[in-house]
Amino acid sequence: MTPSFAQLGVPESIYTALERRGITEPFEIQSATIADALAGRDVCGRAPTGSGKTLAFGIPLVASATRAEPKRPTSLVLAPTRELAEQISTEIRTFAGSVRVGVVYGGVGYGPQLKSLRQGIEILVACPGRLEDLIQRGDVRLGDVDHVVLDEADRMADMGFTPAVRRLLDQTASDRQTVLFSATLDGDVAKLTRDYQRDPVRHEVGDETPDITAAHHRFWNAEQSERIEITAQAVNAVWPAIIFCRTRHGADRLAKQLGRHDIKAVAIHGGRSQGQRTRALADFSKGRVHAMVATDVAARGIHVDGVASVIHYDPPADHKDYVHRSGRTARAGEGGVVISLIQSQQRKDMRRMQRDVGLDEALTDPDAAALRSLFDAPTRPLAPAYEPRTRSESRSGDRPAGEGQKRRNGPRRSNSQKSRHQPKHGQKASSDQKASSGQKAKPSHKKAKPSHKKKVAAEARAGSKAKSNQKKKARHPAKFDADGRPNRKARRAHLQPGGEAKRSA
Repeated sequence: MTPSFAQLGVPESIYTALERRGITEPFEIQSATIADALAGRDVCGRAPTGSGKTLAFGIPLVASATRAEPKRPTSLVLAPTRELAEQISTEIRTFAGSVRVGVVYGGVGYGPQLKSLRQGIEILVACPGRLEDLIQRGDVRLGDVDHVVLDEADRMADMGFTPAVRRLLDQTASDRQTVLFSATLDGDVAKLTRDYQRDPVRHEVGDETPDITAAHHRFWNAEQSERIEITAQAVNAVWPAIIFCRTRHGADRLAKQLGRHDIKAVAIHGGRSQGQRTRALADFSKGRVHAMVATDVAARGIHVDGVASVIHYDPPADHKDYVHRSGRTARAGEGGVVISLIQSQQRKDMRRMQRDVGLDEALTDPDAAALRSLFDAPTRPLAPAYEPRTRSESRSGDRPAGEGQKRRNGPRRSNSQKSRHQPKHGQKASSDQKASSGQKAKPSHKKAKPSHKKKVAAEARAGSKAKSNQKKKARHPAKFDADGRPNRKARRAHLQPGGEAKRSA
């Protein structure tokens, strides 16, 4: 019989908060590790993706949290990707109560992250790169950290974060509690366990490849020119779907091409800004789109419930990547289907990968209709593109594409434009200013009279010009008429070749 959260020693405030979310019974990995983590022991856990590891380490962190000083957190969670870090912090906040939880990762501005660190946070969820950057700037110190969690430790090792993880662990308290979770416990993960954990209790839950056995696997013949249409048919049959491409450019291009087949898709990869990635993930998780096209940045760390299918548009690099990608579906006891599009020159690699994973599936022709028979639930419609957003969604950049704030009175004007239409302090508005501001300007029929100074100046200029003409007439009488005005006709004749000779004759 599975013990309850209360029987595992979870504080009442925490399991009450979980019950409000409908979580009443712990998963297997939670039942195995929570009691040891609450007792302060180092834990080394192996469990598949989607098995509930966040609650397994999050509950003990919240239960044992101590008040933190500004810039000095007391608990640290390291995660390999921005999306995973954000999801961990969001999950823990749902039952944290008064315990402050902060998250730091790259690709976004420093402002909000620095603000939360200055205010003080007990639990810091971080990606190694941004955390090291903040430490070098002097914005955070890890000397008070006495609880450390390494989530997806094998993924961090695959991404080259092991040296950074070691440097960060060396800065935490020497008597810390270290909890490590990973899908595999060999290689670099075994070295971390040996060097940074003290007599850890080891818990392994499920098979080595549980997500592989839980999902239906299909391998389809698909030549280069046929892949887009086959992918569109598969998504139309079973969605929401995650489609994996090898390159960023390929992911962007496929997302656009699927749109021509009436498939709404978003792209997510390391080349997109964090705001774009956040919006894409939100649109996908809330059912606003049929598919999310991703590179391997999404193979780990993105926890989205209800993914019906995974499509390997480009084959994975090895059998480990196949497991990680395919683990996005058939999670937490739900069903799912994994489809691999295989070209003729890739068949040999496919058979090798199947042996490494433990699959024995035949290579068949595409059959989208057969996919529908695997699921009893009817196809649901897309969620509205413009649904009301919560304040937290607005802060995180969750705004559907094309949605913007409506302006009541036309486009916003800049300060320089406003100044041309508004009178300065102490001055009356002119008729043009009144017209631009919507006021009625009084019609004016009188012509403005010149001032006395302008009259005097005009008369002076006229007199000076008359004196100049008189002097010129005395020197060249033929160029002026009887009234003393320049005679242009005579002047033109004077300037023509032979003009003087004509007049003298």
